Amino acid sequence: MNATALATRLLTERPRPRGVAAWRYAHWLAVGTVCLGAFLGQLTASVTALVLPELGRHFGAGFAAVEWVALAYLLVLVALLAPVGRLSDLVGRKTMYLGGFAVFALASLGAGFAGSLGVLVACRAVQAVGGAMMQANSVALVARGVPGHAMRRALGVQAAAQGLGLALGPSLGGLLVQHASWRWVFWMNVPIGLVGILAGWYLLPRSRPDAAPRPDSAPRPDSAPRSDGGRFDLLGLLLLTGASTALLLALSAASGLPLPGWAVAALLAASVLLALALVRQERRAARPILAPGLVNTPGVRSGLAVALIGYLLLFCPLVLGPVMLTGSGVSVALAGLVITLLPAAFAVAATVGGALLPRGWSDVVRCRVGAALAGSGLLLFALLPAAGAVVAAPLLIAGYGLGLLLPANNALVMRAIPAECSAVGGGMVNMARSLGTALGTALPVLGVHLAGAGAGGRTVLLVLVAVAALAVAMTRPARGAVRP
Repeated sequence: MNATALATRLLTERPRPRGVAAWRYAHWLAVGTVCLGAFLGQLTASVTALVLPELGRHFGAGFAAVEWVALAYLLVLVALLAPVGRLSDLVGRKTMYLGGFAVFALASLGAGFAGSLGVLVACRAVQAVGGAMMQANSVALVARGVPGHAMRRALGVQAAAQGLGLALGPSLGGLLVQHASWRWVFWMNVPIGLVGILAGWYLLPRSRPDAAPRPDSAPRPDSAPRSDGGRFDLLGLLLLTGASTALLLALSAASGLPLPGWAVAALLAASVLLALALVRQERRAARPILAPGLVNTPGVRSGLAVALIGYLLLFCPLVLGPVMLTGSGVSVALAGLVITLLPAAFAVAATVGGALLPRGWSDVVRCRVGAALAGSGLLLFALLPAAGAVVAAPLLIAGYGLGLLLPANNALVMRAIPAECSAVGGGMVNMARSLGTALGTALPVLGVHLAGAGAGGRTVLLVLVAVAALAVAMTRPARGAVRP
């Protein structure tokens, strides 16, 4: 088999077995497959943050150097989410999603064998390529693969898988580092990736039509017409990469990256200028990677902002909580157990939390109630003493509110986006989520650095309360899909 034939075979999406495609609930099998990728991504994020001190000891490097293990992944991921989403609309979401599992698993294998910090950082960058291929397609695969009435519930199940990965990461990583080696933190991704490839091959429906008749007769096919001609927006990709890299480098200075003040100011200015140039380029490009028409669709722009805010509200307490609790005398083990309540409540609310709400509530109402609950929980966290048993209830309230907010908001955004651009829309949602994660990691460190664990932590929490109120005000209903 020559290279062209092999590439054609790899890029041809295979239909599901007839028995799977004809089953009434086949869409839930596809949702379960997407949940594997969601679980893997968040598990890796929470585990990597835990293992950074061990990597510093192993490689004899300072925190500013070891931080690049996390920073390299985040930089590549944010830069690639939107363009990978655009490529997925052309090549096929199923193809790109399965390829993401393969790249992620191979890079994880290499990271576990890394003999130097530089090699580990490089493997993490490659790992982010696989992560972008999965994340840019996960929301689109769910939104276009299930009946309309089940979309919110399916997105809730996906969000619950993310919450489960976040909750298990610290405890699982601690066990691996203590009883095995930091290398197993990366090697454990390999079997999960292999399972994801096999499950996706058989359980995910095709996302684009082929020349041959399509035997895959799912109850609701999610095929979309191929986009027509036009060159790939390479300049837009470069501008997006530069803007996001400059922004995240400036943010990383708040978490220990040794940069002088003038360099941080220059990076922030460069980020703004590149972002303005990107907006201009995307308005002129024949095939823009960010699709300004989608961003300007009623409900999409505000929905992306709310997605960013939601993950800012989720990750800030995960980073800040252990610092505040241990600073007040709580043991590290108890602090980790208490903080787990936040993602645990998030996972529960994302799956079954809506059952406690009135049936007639729309997704807009659910978003506003969820954001209000999250803000209320964080306000209680700021006002009450930082003791384990005392902050348990505020964390449960905040996690429950976020579990209502994020799935409903994602459903609003995806309903406003046409089917043929769903991967681009999903990529933009995930890019907003990654930027929220970056802000949620940098803001607590900045607050603690400026004012200490007690006063600084409470100040950050009060800022989050104001941001949650902003999310309540920004939530808007979608008014139908508008083509970019």
